[in-house]
This record gives sequence, C-alpha cells and structure tokens, in this order.
Amino acid sequence: QVQVAESGGGLVQPGGSLTLSCTASGNTGSILAMGWYRQAPGNERELVADTNRGGGTNYGDSVKGRFTISRLNAMNIVYLQMNSLKPEDTAVYYCNTISIIGTKRVDAWGQGTLVTVSS
Repeated sequence: QVQVAESGGGLVQPGGSLTLSCTASGNTGSILAMGWYRQAPGNERELVADTNRGGGTNYGDSVKGRFTISRLNAMNIVYLQMNSLKPEDTAVYYCNTISIIGTKRVDAWGQGTLVTVSS
C-alpha cells in the first residue's frame, strides 16, 4: 500500500511562483507514475502534470510552459514548480500515485494542498 502526502501550498500573487512537494511512502517500489491533479470549486478534478517511471512527463494544456514536474529518488518524491501563476490556477492540488498490484490498477491520493493566486 502507498501513502501520499503533499506540502507547499499557500497564497501567492499573480505572476508569482510556488513549489509543491509530494512524498510517497509504503510500497513505493510498486509505483509506476506520480502526478498532480487539481480541483477548483465547482469544477472537476483535472490533470496538472504527471511523470512515469521511464521519465516521461505529461502536462495539462493550461499549464504547459509554466509548470514543471520533476522527481527525486525515482518514484518517492515529486515536485511541481509553478511559475507565472494566474488566478485561475487557484485550486486544491492533489498528489496521485499509480501502482499495478497483480493485474489491478491502484491509485493513492494525498489530502490535497490549497493554492490561492490572488492580489
């Protein structure tokens, strides 16, 4: 089983930067991918960025060129560097891990960290 914890959210002005961190613990050897999702009030949860064990990355269209996902220690820690933040980036950001246990996909989610972009 994998446990996930996020940190680094807060209040930032438009145009500013913020870095989120996500640490996975437990059966981290089973993790195939880690990523960030976000959910704003009234909206569905959406992909922000993810990275897989092979080093590939994937970004949501609204954050391409502004956000960067990176990882440390293989599939144990990932960061989300967010630059040129906009008010529409305001949301709760969730870290996600994907593991395959046997033939079954297993997702683990963190509690979420709030990012507020406002002047």
